[in-house]
Order: sequence, then C-alpha cells, then structure tokens
Amino acid sequence: MKVLPFQIPKPENDALVFQEDIEFAFYNKLHQHEEIQISFIVKGEGTLIVGDTITNYETGNILVLGSNLPHVFQSTEKLKEKSHMITLFFTENSFGSNFFELQELNEIKPFFKQAKHGFKITDDKDISKLFLELKTASKLERLIALLQLLKRVTSLEYESLSSFIYEKKYTAVEGKRMRDVFEFTMRNFTEDISLNEIANVASMTKNAFCKYFKKRTNKSYFRFLNELRIENASKLIVANTDFTLAEIAYNSGFKNISNFNRHFKSIKKMSPSNFRKHYNS
Repeated sequence: MKVLPFQIPKPENDALVFQEDIEFAFYNKLHQHEEIQISFIVKGEGTLIVGDTITNYETGNILVLGSNLPHVFQSTEKLKEKSHMITLFFTENSFGSNFFELQELNEIKPFFKQAKHGFKITDDKDISKLFLELKTASKLERLIALLQLLKRVTSLEYESLSSFIYEKKYTAVEGKRMRDVFEFTMRNFTEDISLNEIANVASMTKNAFCKYFKKRTNKSYFRFLNELRIENASKLIVANTDFTLAEIAYNSGFKNISNFNRHFKSIKKMSPSNFRKHYNS
C-alpha cells in the first residue's frame, strides 16, 4: 500500500465510508487522500501534523481534514489504553456532482471552505453523541448524520489546522521522501539534527533539500523542527508541573534554555513561564 497518495478502502458503490480505529497508535505515516475526513477522538492524545502546522489532539476533539491535505497522527507513546477514533470519509462528489450545490444545503457550504485548511473543534456533546451512534446506524442513517454533523460544525467556533496548502498532489516518490523526513524528525527531535543528516534522509543535497522542503511546507526545515519541539514542551508543561522549565527544554531537544525561551515565545507568543502560569490558573 502506498503511503502517499493513500487510498481509503471502501466497499464498491459506497459513497460514504465509516471507519472505527481502536489501536495503541493511529496510522502514523504522512499521507493524503481525496476524501474529506471528519473524525471524533473518542479516546487518545498525541501530535497532529497537518500541511505546514504542528498541533496536538486529545480526547473529545473533532478534526476535519480537507481533500488531499497531507497529515500524520503521532500518538503519545507509553499510553496504557488503546486510542479510539471514529471517522467518516466522503468527497464533494460522493452523492453526485451537484449534491452540495442544492439550495437546501446552502447552510453547510462554509464547511468546505474551512475544510481546505483543516480545522479542529473541542469537545461538543451534540457532535459526540452523533459520532457514537454511527457504529450501529444504517447507511441511510449515516448519511443523515453526516448532514447533521456538517450543519453543527459549521456553526461552531473552530481552530484552523494549516495556514498553507501545497496545491499539487504528492507523487509516490515525493510522498515517500516527505514521509521519511517527517518520520525521522518525529523519532529524533529530542536529539541534535544537522542539515547534512536530514538531507541524507531525503537523499538530496543540502541546498536542494532546503528548497524542496520550503516549497512544500512554506517554512524552513529547522522552523518545522523547532515547532515540533515546542509542541512537545507545551504538552510537558501542561502535564508535568514538577518538571523545571530547564528539564522540559532539555527533554524537548533544546540544549540551551535561552534558545528554548526565544523559540517558545516566537511560536507561542508568550514565554514558557507565562504559558505555565496560564494553564496552572
């Protein structure tokens, strides 16, 4: 099975695909697919990379990922319980090329604009209930539930997941290269990673790799690396109040506390100490 592009397995003639994942780790390869994905995290937490942006996901989140938007789930290691996600996959043409152009569906049209960049909604009981009922629902009931979900999420406040979209689809070769870069980085971000090292992972020269990565993510590789480290540090600050900031910095790949403070403030728009105070309060 190719990682990029990724083919959603579905029965013949099924326009709407229901999928339930119960695993210690979700599918953790960088991938994209034609289908729009709307998921409910029943249980689990980890890091989510969507397009050019690194964020976290946790129990209760509703995640929407647009068509061909590259993404990867990295479940938190050492979880004692399996993660659980319920998902619906569909395209704008799943129910006919003009279905979502019907006047009766004007109310949900903003959903498709929001989905292009992906977005996240925190726990909403009405949506949670709809997702949990999908497992035993008939195909018709799932279609009705989808329309209810689209109406509901369109009316809620949301957080965009990606600020930049690489318009071209990844080829299999490009997909493998970006997957290898992301996987290596997510495994080794707490260690020093040199430009020469990551360029070798991509089987490119240093200059070619820098241009290649910047074109596809709209940021430098080291900006991406530092964002990944800062997201890890943010999780440690929230979850481990006994750790000093210096310990958190070191465990997130920063060997210099002043460098950690500078990057944290640049990315989170506040100092690590203020971030800790905010969550403690």
